[in-house]
Amino acid sequence: MERLLELIRNKYFLSVAAFIVWMLFFDKNDMLSQYEFRSEVNKLQEEKDFYERETAIVKKDLNELNTNLNTAEKFAREKYFMKKDNEDVFVIVKEAPKD
Repeated sequence: MERLLELIRNKYFLSVAAFIVWMLFFDKNDMLSQYEFRSEVNKLQEEKDFYERETAIVKKDLNELNTNLNTAEKFAREKYFMKKDNEDVFVIVKEAPKD
């Protein structure tokens, strides 16, 4: 008990304790801010990974479109509803069921 009181009365211990409390709670880079920054970094990393995957898919599709004429025709028919002169195109839209 006496040892604990000596430690608490020590000016260096009080200085270090005050410094730690200040850095953990009152500084502009406190623990809460660091947690929020880390969460934002994780969210941005997930978005980056998503866009990298999407870019890889688009590059693969572009390569297929540039190298294969049948793929280009299929893509034009499916995405842009293009047709040949002697064909008819029917677009079927599924409606959501009404409650």
